[in-house]
Amino acid sequence: MFMRPLRDDAHLAPLEVWHAEEFAAHLDRAREHIRPWVGPAFVTDDVTGARATLRRYAERAAGDGARMYGILREGVLVGGVMFTVFDAAGGSCELGCWVEPAAEGHGLVTQACRLLLEWAFVTRGLHRAEWHCRADNDRSSAVAERLGMTLEGVRREAWPYGGARHDKQLWAVLAPEWRAAAGEERPAR
Repeated sequence: MFMRPLRDDAHLAPLEVWHAEEFAAHLDRAREHIRPWVGPAFVTDDVTGARATLRRYAERAAGDGARMYGILREGVLVGGVMFTVFDAAGGSCELGCWVEPAAEGHGLVTQACRLLLEWAFVTRGLHRAEWHCRADNDRSSAVAERLGMTLEGVRREAWPYGGARHDKQLWAVLAPEWRAAAGEERPAR
């Protein structure tokens, strides 16, 4: 297993099926906080649901698709980041994130997403990374901005939640923009 440091007390590591109990306990702490901002299939209510979510991502990762990673602070799962879409043949991906309230405001999501973007653009040679979020999710929009993404548009009333429809923002960054911002002049592999 690999684990990448985000800072002294926080790490990023793959979330796998055998983490189901830990993932379920984390969702118990995060569920109501993240429910308005993430897809309904992600927010499960028990260990069985957590295991099904992790299995779904493991199967996609095995096919070189979507992947999920946990953010651990002092050894405790407090959130995560993911490729909700990973299309190596098409050269694009979509990132997503979630975090429980106690872990907000520490820059962990931004740091973790930078690692994912670095891997997608530099190691895998993808060309485009997207970020989708509800237009009223200021924290998520701020992460996209910190990642150097450009707001490309708004899909009106595209996000149903709680009996209402919300606007959805589409942010993106291209590999040349990412490399330029990182000060790199090496070509994509």
